[in-house]
Amino acid sequence: MPTAPRPSLTERRKAATQLEIARTAAALFAERGPGVTADEIARASGVALRTFYRYFRTKEDAVAPLLAVGVRQWIEDLATAAAGPDAPPARAALEQAARRALSPADERAAEALRWTRGLLRAMPGDPALRAVWHRVHHDSEEALRPVLAQLTRAGRLEVRWAAAAANTAMRVAVEEWAAGDARADGPHGPAELAARGMRTLTAGLPGLDARPGGEDADGGSNRRGGEGSPGEGGGSAAGD
Repeated sequence: MPTAPRPSLTERRKAATQLEIARTAAALFAERGPGVTADEIARASGVALRTFYRYFRTKEDAVAPLLAVGVRQWIEDLATAAAGPDAPPARAALEQAARRALSPADERAAEALRWTRGLLRAMPGDPALRAVWHRVHHDSEEALRPVLAQLTRAGRLEVRWAAAAANTAMRVAVEEWAAGDARADGPHGPAELAARGMRTLTAGLPGLDARPGGEDADGGSNRRGGEGSPGEGGGSAAGD
């Protein structure tokens, strides 16, 4: 995968400020529900209201950076696996990355999951907040496609199906966990639910057990079809 250019110092400072405001907003939404105001978020974050609106259009938009951090880390983890010499088949890589992403490694990660649980519980009373959640997952599905294309010998259509299935497994796992009271690191936590979802939703998809180099997990050969091949669902070459 190509290495993205390192953000400038100004961009990094802006991203850090946005994330700090996002953490504050998430904590307030989790504590008070949708009645939180943009002014309250700004004051609790230590910034002026005009600074808040320089970064975010609405109070609900303020939580997007926090939600996107976890998604970005999950996809970067997969991209690292795809670039490695011993890259696992896509199905195994997806499940491993899901477990790592949703297993709190430290108190800060556990706190972020608690905030996410609070946000999801506040969403039924705030359609705009739920729209942010779905927008983050829509963006993650699109970002996931080129990474999966590096991890699998499946065709273009199968990659799209796999990205949709994996993204849905992650989203539903977190939503289901947030609706209950299970521990984040227990058998009913989001990591275990996501792993189950990955296995269930990708069970019928071909090509996900082939290694990126073209070898099946059982040692057989599996070469990705060219553009327009039946495996890609793109029709015959003559019809393109």
